[in-house]
Amino acid sequence: MRREQRGNGANNMKEQTVHFLDKPEEKPREACGVLGVYDIDGGNVASSIYYGLFSLQHRGQESCGIAVTDTNGPKGIIRTHKGMGLCNEVFTEETLQGLDGNIGVGHVRYSTAGGSVPENSQPLVLNYIKGTLALAHNGNLINTPNLRSELARTGAIFQTTIDTEVMAYEIARARVNTPNVETAVEEAMKKIKGAYALVIASPRKLIGVRDPFGFKPLCIGKRDNSYILASETCALDTLGAEFIRDVKPGEIVTIDRHGNIHSNTAMCLPREKEARCIFEYIYFARPDSYIDEVSVYRSRIMAGKYLAIDSPVEADLVVGVPESGNVAAMGYSMESRIPYGTAFVKNSYVGRTFIKPKQSSRESSVRVKLNALREAVEGKRIIMIDDSIVRGTTSARIVSMLREAGAKEVHVRISSPPFLHPCYFGTDIPSEDQLIAHKHTLEEIREILGADSLAYLKVERLTEMSEGLGICRGCFTGTYPMDPPTEDIRGEYQK
Repeated sequence: MRREQRGNGANNMKEQTVHFLDKPEEKPREACGVLGVYDIDGGNVASSIYYGLFSLQHRGQESCGIAVTDTNGPKGIIRTHKGMGLCNEVFTEETLQGLDGNIGVGHVRYSTAGGSVPENSQPLVLNYIKGTLALAHNGNLINTPNLRSELARTGAIFQTTIDTEVMAYEIARARVNTPNVETAVEEAMKKIKGAYALVIASPRKLIGVRDPFGFKPLCIGKRDNSYILASETCALDTLGAEFIRDVKPGEIVTIDRHGNIHSNTAMCLPREKEARCIFEYIYFARPDSYIDEVSVYRSRIMAGKYLAIDSPVEADLVVGVPESGNVAAMGYSMESRIPYGTAFVKNSYVGRTFIKPKQSSRESSVRVKLNALREAVEGKRIIMIDDSIVRGTTSARIVSMLREAGAKEVHVRISSPPFLHPCYFGTDIPSEDQLIAHKHTLEEIREILGADSLAYLKVERLTEMSEGLGICRGCFTGTYPMDPPTEDIRGEYQK
């Protein structure tokens, strides 16, 4: 086996790296998770939404909320509880008991800088001339400023800074001249551009919507006589629900009071234009989920195998950076036949560090979250698998941690290609000047990390990872499924 990008990583830190090492880190960040439940028999759904949101907590840990209504009661009454924090911090047994209703939606949220305030928590509840709606949204629109300005000129008053409110206004405005909510949603979809998965509770219907490119996932499940819409299939498993199918990119599904599922595919694009976010498979989704019937676990195993095939190196142990690097590390071990092991102890009481937007205390976050196992790594050549490198700060600290624990060599393998460009569709990948791979060569990055070798997953392997599904590669190649905005407004109108 050949050695790649060999160097004396232990003492290679250069002054030019300070720009990156002074910055917070580090993972690409997702916006939200959404869930909707409709009990046709009339049972309360708040507790089901709560436990479903718990299984989606990895998608957002800043705020959460539940909104429910009773289809057998008077129209227009929506009970809502939401707040800042984790599900078990925001909800109590008492608050759940007060959320009476057999149809509802829930939301867990991550925001970009400036958006982490209570008024931006979801679901949003809309009272308008045709009644009420509760909406929960995952994704990011790219034409929010134009739509917001247009709405403001017609008298709209905004209570939040999130693009979800713009979507709600567009649906409400279209509903005035359409026969039903689902048709209004279709009309709104003709105006909004970007990435979105929506769940909407109307007084008598549960609606699921997915953008035409399929950036964000959404699936349908059923438990007894309850229907469920969720960002990931792991939520269905948690609720003991049977997976029915994925919502197609561009599809609007409507579940009515009789349990019928109606489909509107007017906004669907040809399959070759679909562009799912590849990071669902690399990082965002839980490994026990399926996205468009492709196993997230298998995708990560394959990513590790491809790294072993394309970028082999002699070593004694393959380890993953918890949690998302672990499965890819197993794949690398399977293919290379180098033993797989555990090199890190993770503090189970610390969430994903990227979820918290405050920057003041990030410097020590790596050691709070992880500690290297000296017994496992001392005197050994280590292959360290991680899912991505954004700025390089955290990766450099983890390599240093392994060396301090006695690792003889540290070879870094990344189960995604290098980030070269920002994302505008709901994944918080920063501007190019903050991306280490945009300004540095592979060898320079290796030196910055202090690694003995470094290799990334090849871009052409992404299609194999996703089993041929249409995917977005914009953050790796700069070629996006739709024209990005002319100015970067992320953080101002982000979810």
